[in-house]
Amino acid sequence: MGAATFAQEIVGDPKAGHAKVDMCIGCHGIVGYQASFPEVHKVPKISGQGAKYIVAALNAYKKGERKHPTMRGIADSLSDQDMADVAAFYSANGVVEGAAPPAKSTVEPSAQVAALLTKGACVSCHGDNFSKPIDPSYPKIAGQHADYLFVALKSYKVENNALVGRSNAIMGGVAKQFSAAELKALAGYVNSLDGELKVVPQSRFR
Repeated sequence: MGAATFAQEIVGDPKAGHAKVDMCIGCHGIVGYQASFPEVHKVPKISGQGAKYIVAALNAYKKGERKHPTMRGIADSLSDQDMADVAAFYSANGVVEGAAPPAKSTVEPSAQVAALLTKGACVSCHGDNFSKPIDPSYPKIAGQHADYLFVALKSYKVENNALVGRSNAIMGGVAKQFSAAELKALAGYVNSLDGELKVVPQSRFR
């Protein structure tokens, strides 16, 4: 048998990434900014997000596994090194060195939401307080905008649509168990939790 060849993991440089985020800050660098596709919702907080998840998400847009015309166009313009650099920048953006991670939330879910969380086994992937995913390619979601989470969760249920939808076997299986009202309830609870995600205004927008 021939020797297996493994590609060396690309290391991101946050300083290089800072010079490559001009296409990102017009949405992700403005507090309260709302997108209108596929419906009105706040764009996700990505400062403080895990770098490997950001790379995974960008690659999913590039491959068409996540359908979103604007994000597909941006991802198509990025090389693997660009993605790693942008991800390194955002994972460190606004993070205070030595700051303690968010404490375990004291916000208790309602009985309905607790049952939904158990049914979806959400903690098994997104980790303690939904801020410590078990795999770095999974997202931190605690404190993420509720309306964005709702739109994202619904997108996993969409099929046969050229412009909208996300193809992920695990999340598709989870989301399809729930009604829209139940997904909205889940999104609202996760949003109420303290997390590391934030929107950091860029200097050119201040």
